[in-house]
Formats: sequence, C-alpha cells, structure tokens
Amino acid sequence: MSEMKVAFITGANRGIGFETALQLAKQNVLVIIGARHLSDANAAAARIREQGLKAEALKFDAEESKDITSTFDYINKTYGKLDILVNNAGVLLDEEDASVEHKNNTVTSSLEMLKKTFEINFFSVVELTQKLLPLLMKSKAGRIVNVSSILGSLSLHANPQGGLYDSKYFCYDTSKAAMNSFTIHLAHALKDSSVKVNSAHPGWVQTQMGGASAMMSPADGAKTSVRLSLLENDGPSGKFFHLDKELPW
Repeated sequence: MSEMKVAFITGANRGIGFETALQLAKQNVLVIIGARHLSDANAAAARIREQGLKAEALKFDAEESKDITSTFDYINKTYGKLDILVNNAGVLLDEEDASVEHKNNTVTSSLEMLKKTFEINFFSVVELTQKLLPLLMKSKAGRIVNVSSILGSLSLHANPQGGLYDSKYFCYDTSKAAMNSFTIHLAHALKDSSVKVNSAHPGWVQTQMGGASAMMSPADGAKTSVRLSLLENDGPSGKFFHLDKELPW
C-alpha cells in the first residue's frame, strides 16, 4: 500500500470529478472521493470499488473550513502523505442571474454572488491546498491540478478574435482567472521542490454545469486532469492546459 499513489479529488461524486477519480483508479491510484454529502461520496466510491479498484470517501464541503481540517487529519493519519490533489469542485452561479444580456452580467452581478463564487472556486482552493501541502511535499512526485476553465483566460477574453469576446460570466470567469494566478504563484513558490502545479481546462463537457449541448463527455473532460496528475518528473509546472495543448493566461 505504501507504494500506491494516493489522490484526493474534490467534487468527485459526479461528472468530471468522478471520471477523474475513476481514470486515476485504473492507473493504480488509491482515490479519495470528496463530496459535499458523505452519502454521495460513499456511493461514488462504491461504484469504483465495484470495478475492483481502490476508492474511499470523505465529506468535503468547500464552504466548511472544518472539512478541510478533517481531510488533512484523515490523510495524514492513514497515509502520511498525499501524491495528487485535484481541486475540481466549483460552481457557476452567473446563469442564475435572470438579467444577463449578451452573456455579460458584469454590471448586474451582486456582491453576494461574487463572494459565494470566490468562496467555493478560489478561497477554498487556496485554503485546502495550503493545508495539504505538507503531505504533498512528502510525496516523491506531488501533483496539484487546479481545474480551471478557458473562461479564466484574460488573453482570450480581451481579444475580439479570441473566441470568448462575447461570452462573459463575470463571477465565474474572474474566479477562474484568480485560480490561474494561484497556479502561477504556487508553482513558482515550489519550483525547487518535487511538487508540480498546473491549471486544467476540461473542455465544454456534458455535466450539470456544461449542459446537454456540450461537445465532450465527462470521460473526455477528465483526461486533462488525469494527464497533469500523472506527469513525469520532467513535466511542466505553472502552466495552463487542455489535453496536451498549452493555453494562454
């Protein structure tokens, strides 16, 4: 068991998070499913174990600091290290704003919506990562994957020919841009360690967030996170990827 890699994936009870956990488990990684409700985490872990793979469940609510502490305590006591952290949990609340016009709600977004989005998509990611970092430093090849979005690319948003110019969800986009900034800063802070940090854009995926019209399946959407989770020692750090394509910040 000591040679088996251990991964913690947030929001892993469904969609991209579940597929990430499943694909990592198929690569002989013991996956710990984090979900807001323990019953959902248990159900997801059971589905993976049914395939003869190793999976466990933890209650993890991104808005509860106590869950961050309990996650650290469990992994530290049980395994003493963590090899992979996938910060997958996130929300897109902008679509709930009925006043959105032309897919730009910058002038109508409430501070309440902005704060809630950042609490889940950014502040909890920073808090969890900082808490688990001592365990990742004990790994021979620690990997941190921040599941971002191409909608967090400032370069593409600012470019009228960039493809995103007329698609702007203020709260979500800025929270993912902040996450990307965290990736850059953390990778620099850890540049002399064995831990690598990268941002992942899953693609437009058929999930509760992406909708039924999306072009990619959850299984395909998980591929970028899995690839970055299993990078070789000479792999990149502090970068932004979709599959094997580097994206502009």
